[in-house]
Amino acid sequence: MENLQTQNGLNNKKAVNHTKTRYYILAMIFLVTALNYGDRATLSMAASPMSQELGLNAVTMGYIFSAFSWAYVIGQIPGGWLLDKFGARKVYFWSIFLWSLFTVFIGFSNIFGSTAIIISVLFLLRFLVGLSESPAFPGNSQIVAAWFPTKERGTAAAIFNSAQYFATVIFAPLMGWLVTQYQWQSIFWVMGGLGIVISFIWLKVIYSPVNHPSINPAELQYIKDGGGLVEMGETKAENRAANKVKFSDIKQLLSSRMLLGIFIAQYCINCLTYFFLTWFPVYLVKERNMSILQAGFAAVAPALCGFIGGILGGLVSDKLIKMNKSVTFARKLPIILGLFLSTSIIICNYVSSQAAIIFFMSLAFFGKGFGSLGWAVMSDVAPKEMIGLSGGLFNTFGNTAGIVIPIVIGYIINSTGSFNGALIFVGIHAVIALLCYLLIVGKIERFELKKTSH
Repeated sequence: MENLQTQNGLNNKKAVNHTKTRYYILAMIFLVTALNYGDRATLSMAASPMSQELGLNAVTMGYIFSAFSWAYVIGQIPGGWLLDKFGARKVYFWSIFLWSLFTVFIGFSNIFGSTAIIISVLFLLRFLVGLSESPAFPGNSQIVAAWFPTKERGTAAAIFNSAQYFATVIFAPLMGWLVTQYQWQSIFWVMGGLGIVISFIWLKVIYSPVNHPSINPAELQYIKDGGGLVEMGETKAENRAANKVKFSDIKQLLSSRMLLGIFIAQYCINCLTYFFLTWFPVYLVKERNMSILQAGFAAVAPALCGFIGGILGGLVSDKLIKMNKSVTFARKLPIILGLFLSTSIIICNYVSSQAAIIFFMSLAFFGKGFGSLGWAVMSDVAPKEMIGLSGGLFNTFGNTAGIVIPIVIGYIINSTGSFNGALIFVGIHAVIALLCYLLIVGKIERFELKKTSH
């Protein structure tokens, strides 16, 4: 009997190893997230020739940069509700398709003769891109919570989150080359067209674990036993639960000290992200006298370091869990260490060589990547009934930085004629995020909604 049980255990283990469907799902999320960040960065890569051709100053460009985030923030809670109601597969498809379509349209914005009209069109189209992208990261969080057990979730979340850096490795040289060889409009045509194609591939690849055609029962059970929420918002029962979400539930989330600490920290962490996505290429061109093509290639090193840091942060966090460390310790340690390293961005004010600039930027982005476990934390703490909506709130706080940072940095540059104050401003936010996890968040555990009477 003992031999039979041992054999059954081996067979079950073999069966689990036979299907690795969750890794194909993760690869698709990674690809789409890389595209997502590539499309966000299109405007920054086109900014120098565009502003020169259209006569746009730093403050005007700051407002155009911020248009994406105004809409992205506004769309987070509705986007999260849609994900909880209809599931990530359908909602995310429309998200990819629409943001790609509006990106293509940006490439035609210069056909309007008046500068004032062009500025309005650019703002509107970037606003629509941001609105369309708003379900993306809450959707990633919902999919990872469904497809991965807790002990693998940190790595999975780190991998999709690290796609933001990998996007620069892939797309920044391509976009720099397109501007140099053709014109700034070509960036938007190529990136938007690629996204439209990928949106239809998404429908062929993404399903919930319970509905996926290639998963076997052993892998499904493994995910479920490990804490995976395998229905991913696609069952009627879950849809009914989503329809019952009330404002009082949102109020509960916002009254949690743990969640508020996580939300505020994400805002501060995203300050570094949005500096990189908006003003970093301009910094290299105008402050460090690089050509646009050089800036495209120079952005690769910090992005690659951020990517490596992001993967390592997730691996270290999950390794600590497998060593029977608490989820709190396993998530917080990489976050705190990474945020400390990311303050090295300020050192760029005190060095002059281009090599030193790239080194300290790379160190800062390695640290930022290593500490970017916010989405893993959200997969750990979000109430089961509100994975999408909780992710939406988290992203609302985080991406408010996309509104504030481009505009504030635009004013700093306009008033001082230098990026020095901007780098200090960004570095201070890394310190605040570190203090949030040290002093405010406390124990990391799944938040339980209190039932309220109807």
